[in-house]
Amino acid sequence: MVKTAYRPLIGVVMCRQQLGPHPAMTLQQKYLDALLAAGALPFPLAHGLVEDEQNLTQALTMLDGLLLTGSYSNMEPHHYGESGDEPHTDPGRDRLSLQLIAAAQARQLPLLGICRGFQEMVVASGGRLHRRLHETGLFEEHREDKTLTLEQQYGPAHNIIPSDGGLLSRLVGSEAQQVNSLHMQGTKQVGEGARVEATAPDGLVEAISLLDHPFALGVQWHPEWQSRNNPLSRALFDGFIAACRRYHAGKGKDRR
Repeated sequence: MVKTAYRPLIGVVMCRQQLGPHPAMTLQQKYLDALLAAGALPFPLAHGLVEDEQNLTQALTMLDGLLLTGSYSNMEPHHYGESGDEPHTDPGRDRLSLQLIAAAQARQLPLLGICRGFQEMVVASGGRLHRRLHETGLFEEHREDKTLTLEQQYGPAHNIIPSDGGLLSRLVGSEAQQVNSLHMQGTKQVGEGARVEATAPDGLVEAISLLDHPFALGVQWHPEWQSRNNPLSRALFDGFIAACRRYHAGKGKDRR
């Protein structure tokens, strides 16, 4: 009988949405499909976990990694030192994601952040965000054209250049890579707790890693879209899942 590789349990942060008259917690299928295809088991994380420290601790003890997904919502600006209202926020997700990032750092739990998840990592590490990239006059257009099909929206939009010697370059090499681009907000300033892992040709930060952590990587693009068909996406998810398996193996040693 062939022994299959251990499938690590990955906590996936959920988003709050209104479904008819009912508030709901949701996860987009593409993130779940990407984890399953890479050999992991997704485990949804509800916002209510932040209300009870014991519940959150129990959930984290079971997990081998964390995925912070993209979302249609934006972080509340007070988290990065700005005032005023922001449309389409999800305060419960903000609170849970920031606690999960802190827990990942304390436990050295592997972490992958995508789009909004990347921005949450930027803020958690002491950085700040541009709330409207297209209004700064500093960057090319990074929003998707919503009149196009999904296949076209998630198609290659621009290159990224991985930073030499970083986590991303160890996974995919140092050559320029093509990525999609479907975001309105972006990094204004990287905090002292993070390292720049890649930039776009216009200078926008496209990936970071958290310092003093074996695998905590955030990317501004969407590698979950048809993840096994794209070499860059496949390398990111395979590297993340490999880190989660190593973490699980280390937990086993700790129990001895």
